[in-house]
Amino acid sequence: MTIMSEDVFETLEQLLESGGPPGTFDFLIDRYRSARDYRSLFEARLMSKRFELGLPVFQMRDPSTLPSEVQAAYSQAVTEAAREVGELFLADGEIANAWPYLRATGDSALVAAAIERVEPGDNTDPIIEIAFQEGVNPAKGLDLILKKYGICQALSALGMSPVEKDREKCIGLLARDIHGEIAERIGKAIEEAEGTRPDATSIADLAAGRDWLFGEYSTYVDTSHLVSILQYCPEVSDASLLRLFHDFCEYGKRLSPQFHVQGQPPFEDVYLDYDHYALVLLGTDIESHLDHFRQKVASSDPSRVGTLPAQLLVKLLVRLERYREAMEVALAHFPGVPPNELTCPSAMELCHLTREFDHMKELARDRGDWLSYAAAAWGGRSRLKGG
Repeated sequence: MTIMSEDVFETLEQLLESGGPPGTFDFLIDRYRSARDYRSLFEARLMSKRFELGLPVFQMRDPSTLPSEVQAAYSQAVTEAAREVGELFLADGEIANAWPYLRATGDSALVAAAIERVEPGDNTDPIIEIAFQEGVNPAKGLDLILKKYGICQALSALGMSPVEKDREKCIGLLARDIHGEIAERIGKAIEEAEGTRPDATSIADLAAGRDWLFGEYSTYVDTSHLVSILQYCPEVSDASLLRLFHDFCEYGKRLSPQFHVQGQPPFEDVYLDYDHYALVLLGTDIESHLDHFRQKVASSDPSRVGTLPAQLLVKLLVRLERYREAMEVALAHFPGVPPNELTCPSAMELCHLTREFDHMKELARDRGDWLSYAAAAWGGRSRLKGG
């Protein structure tokens, strides 16, 4: 707490004599607010409320022992005081100090908005912790990591953190940074060779008719960064971002063989396979690109890669809302595999989605799943009744 001068202690004595504790608390609250001693302000607010409720003015060890109506009033006072103090800290730009109070009140949106206004600097690590690791504003947190530590650390952070909120926005942030780096370096190479820099921004357009850009040792970004960002392609739905992934693949396919890497099934040929995936979702010659993955399913060795190619095909078909075809693939390749072992909807889920209740009953019977059998039987009866 703030160290007070002797005249303040004298004032406290006078206030207690003349007006009692309420006036004293009001004085202290104003004093702490003026001094920006917000932690002491919080404690003064709570002490004032305890006095008002007839409770001991010192902090109680266990408020849960209070009568329910008193406990509710005190809890409300704690929330209001925490919100007041958190907002005061935010107004002073002290996000790290504000966060514990506003986290307790459920006002993370206020902190997220304040973080959005933060500029990169030397003292942003506490903000990064709140924004990214604690998930308050992951995209801004990742942006701060990118600007302070670079793309390598930003890719590692995204790969190690189970970010769910604004995940596609995070992927897009890193994809655009990598794409911008490639386009900038290719543009510079063209300018050095031809005297002018093209206006094109897509890598494919920049590279068109310029095979000389891709010699045996020519590369314009760390290959590990390119492969790292490509692995997020199956999570992307935004068309502009899918076009960037297509552009990455166009770039990768032009690189000399020494810069080609072996990926994990079903994306063994990284640049080719991810390109087929992106083009399906972009609606470009869908059947041709789907056939690429159908052939993978047909030619894959389940003892080596399991059902990953089939799962990927199901995921693609579901995203295209071709549920019946997805169901047929699932029934053929992983009929009894439970959802927690899949990266796509299960056969049971797809049967329900397509209202194929007889298939559901068969699957449930094979698995000894009485509950799903009952649900399927009821669904079939409801369908017959027009439900």
